[in-house]
Amino acid sequence: MLNTYDKLIFEISRKNRISHNLHKNDFKNINLPEHLLRTSEANLPEVSELDLVRHYTKVSQKNFGIDSNFYPLGSCTMKYNPKINDELATLKGFSEIHPLQPAKTQQGFLRIYTELSSYLSEITGMDAYSLNTYAGAHGELAGLMIIKKYHEKNKDFKRTKIIIPDSAHGTNPASASVAGFEVIEIKSNQDGTMNIEALKTVLNDEVAGLMLTNPNTAGVFEKDILEISKLVHDVGGLLYYDGANLNALLGISRPGDMGFDITHLNLHKTFSTPHGGGGPGSGPVGVKSFLKEFLPKPIVVDKNGYYDFYEPIDSIGSLSNFFGNASVYLRAYVYIRSLGRENLKHVGKLANLNANYIKASLKDQYQLPILENTMHEFVFNGLIDKSTHVKTLNIAKRLLDYGFHAPTIYFPLIFNESMMIEPTETESKETLDDFINALRKIALEAHENPELVLHAPYQTPVKKLDEAKAAREPKVKYQDL
Repeated sequence: MLNTYDKLIFEISRKNRISHNLHKNDFKNINLPEHLLRTSEANLPEVSELDLVRHYTKVSQKNFGIDSNFYPLGSCTMKYNPKINDELATLKGFSEIHPLQPAKTQQGFLRIYTELSSYLSEITGMDAYSLNTYAGAHGELAGLMIIKKYHEKNKDFKRTKIIIPDSAHGTNPASASVAGFEVIEIKSNQDGTMNIEALKTVLNDEVAGLMLTNPNTAGVFEKDILEISKLVHDVGGLLYYDGANLNALLGISRPGDMGFDITHLNLHKTFSTPHGGGGPGSGPVGVKSFLKEFLPKPIVVDKNGYYDFYEPIDSIGSLSNFFGNASVYLRAYVYIRSLGRENLKHVGKLANLNANYIKASLKDQYQLPILENTMHEFVFNGLIDKSTHVKTLNIAKRLLDYGFHAPTIYFPLIFNESMMIEPTETESKETLDDFINALRKIALEAHENPELVLHAPYQTPVKKLDEAKAAREPKVKYQDL
């Protein structure tokens, strides 16, 4: 039998119960246009204040968050955001600032903008950054627009093609298309790395650039990256780094040293602003010195201790209101300063260690399409025992019953039953062991009682759905209001 507070708030509604009274005279100075006024009373639940408080408290406890649970999301780093990041990023001097203020009244904020740009340049091996783009894909678009404008300035108008491996993140070809390029997809090696011979067949004077993630979406480092860089540069193309997997490289290597000319960073991923639910995000764009004048405007520069706005000569233009998502890069600044050079260099190593620990602990039950050590994330290709017809989707659903968020599934597309796992460096061995044990139990359940796994989950507020119907015909409210 359902407890009262397991029911929807409409179900516990009783006529004439009141939780709060909004007096009409509180709104006497507000005049709404006639066409926006209701013609009948809103069908709202009528409950006591105590019932209302308990309802929303219960709803909040059903939310899945990094503060209470583990996200093993491959290719979507979900690390803990230290509370000091939140505290310092919401200081009054930041939270009450307005971007239309004169530069002289926001020197502290502008100093952080320039210092963070400098830190990111050093971390990635780039020479300059714009922090103005709102998300990873937004940063990709900016980078591709820079590539396009660079070639156009050189009157090299025939460079209309961007090369992308088939193991790339889905935003790569989408961003290239939006920027007006023709996408040339090439088949990867079995481990998702670049196929050098396939690359050579498409390189010519029509190539504007190559987009690459390193390590790739299977967590494998491109060991031939210097050769790849030389091949692309030799035909006049530019090398673009998708920074979604930068977490694996911190303290180990830098994209700029690999030959990349442009990069975007998923600042929210690598530098600790968890972005579940669609935000917040930030996608700074970094470039080598010969591309600095193409960055989105405005950027902030240090003029002998005075911080001011600057619009690069050949800028691709403004891609955001003012300076992008300031709250994310304030947190990133605190994160980098808190760790310092001596501790930031351990991030990638610990992230890679955690991933390979999970991988080695489960390789007897889950199929490994890539046997060698990977970096911060890796991919299982479903269960080794496929006779029970338990699929990756079923395993992911069953994990919810054990209190874990499901990992990324069916991506990358180069494997049929992909289950991509990325634990990040912030998780303890005890948490990893709990996750490993849950996956081992699910493997045993799939062998002994496959029906149990096939119909999961059982402990979540919403049970197994017809996912196609839920996507096409979502029910987003209790009833028509």
